Amino acid sequence: MSVVVVGAGPAGVRAVERLVNGGQRPAWIDEAPDGGGRVFQKPPPGFARRGAALYGEDAGRAHSLHAALEALKPRTDWRPGTLVWNLRPGPRLLDLQGDAGHSTLAYDQLILCTGAMDRVVPIPGWTQPGVTSLGAAQIALKTQGLAMGRRVALCGTGPLLLLLAWQLTKAGAAPALVLDSTPWATTLRAAPGLARNPLMALRGLGWLARLTVRTGAVPLRIEPGCTGLVWRDGRGEHRTEVDAVALGWGLKPETQLADLAGVPFAFDPLQRLWLPERDAAGRTAVPGVFLAGDGASVGGSVMAELGGARAALVVLGDTGAEAARLDRAIAREARFRTALERAYPYPHALAAAMPDDTLLCRCEAITAADLRASVAPDINRGKALTRVGMGRCQGRLCGPPAAEVLAAALGCDIAEVGRLRGQMPVKPVPMA
Repeated sequence: MSVVVVGAGPAGVRAVERLVNGGQRPAWIDEAPDGGGRVFQKPPPGFARRGAALYGEDAGRAHSLHAALEALKPRTDWRPGTLVWNLRPGPRLLDLQGDAGHSTLAYDQLILCTGAMDRVVPIPGWTQPGVTSLGAAQIALKTQGLAMGRRVALCGTGPLLLLLAWQLTKAGAAPALVLDSTPWATTLRAAPGLARNPLMALRGLGWLARLTVRTGAVPLRIEPGCTGLVWRDGRGEHRTEVDAVALGWGLKPETQLADLAGVPFAFDPLQRLWLPERDAAGRTAVPGVFLAGDGASVGGSVMAELGGARAALVVLGDTGAEAARLDRAIAREARFRTALERAYPYPHALAAAMPDDTLLCRCEAITAADLRASVAPDINRGKALTRVGMGRCQGRLCGPPAAEVLAAALGCDIAEVGRLRGQMPVKPVPMA
């Protein structure tokens, strides 16, 4: 049996761990030079900052994951720095691009642990130098010790916003401004559900106690040269002098390979996203294809580890006590994640109302006005008429906000405009 695991973050490491313990030698592929994923990204050799500074309260989990990663590499067909840019479900082949060039890899069983990426709302000025996503700002801090600027504004919502603000503060580069688009009352209404995981809830409260966060506040525009941020809260409009801005409203799964594999998708009204369908153990409707971690539905690193291990047990045919234990833990984490989504919702009204001249699709230079003027009946027709989502990111960045803009222009529910279909190559590849 040929087993392939795509991704070496928390889900991928735990999936491979169970497979190896079950007697398998899987092929293990990751686009990055090393494993750990984004949340537990390993620093480069010689990096001076210690784990406690990089990973905070999760330093122990990060070290455990890294130790497992290193122990597993020689027991697998380990392929770092390798992009899976296409999946051909008929012959069950993956098209790969690595340092040695192009290659193909056959599979019988495939576990996709593709992770997630930042979810943004385009605002005027967001394509300027000095503006990044929250995730990119965190990577710069973890791998290079960079704080982006001397007066940094963080805008968005959710745990990553607070975590990055706290990490920058601990590193001696406290943000000049932290805007959380979620009103405090909305977060409080979700408090009973958040209490299902008291450790994480207390951690979030600890961050809030040490930070100055403007809740119910949204960025309006970034001034030329990234010299100032204009924002609005309940008291009106304000301007803050800045030299860098990071944006991020939660995460969205990287679902392109699942789409190419033929996995059915369903609309999740809570996340306002189309997500690949799978059961709690990671099985999909496509035989031999399994999904785990944030690449299926954003659930955080704990859920990712559980999901990776559970999918591997399905591949191994293990339905014993460990499978039952993982099922219970996954159900518990899923309930907490639902509360977290309600506590920090995606600001769809902000996306839907973006000014006409906002650059919605930065790859193809398509504005919100261009998409509205197309009067397209769905997002794929909007893509054909305007080229939104046809650029280097294949709609991974602009797809969700574009759907909000189009749905508002048509006066219909967001689910009715559909989703941008996955295309290969899922990311740019060299021509030679």
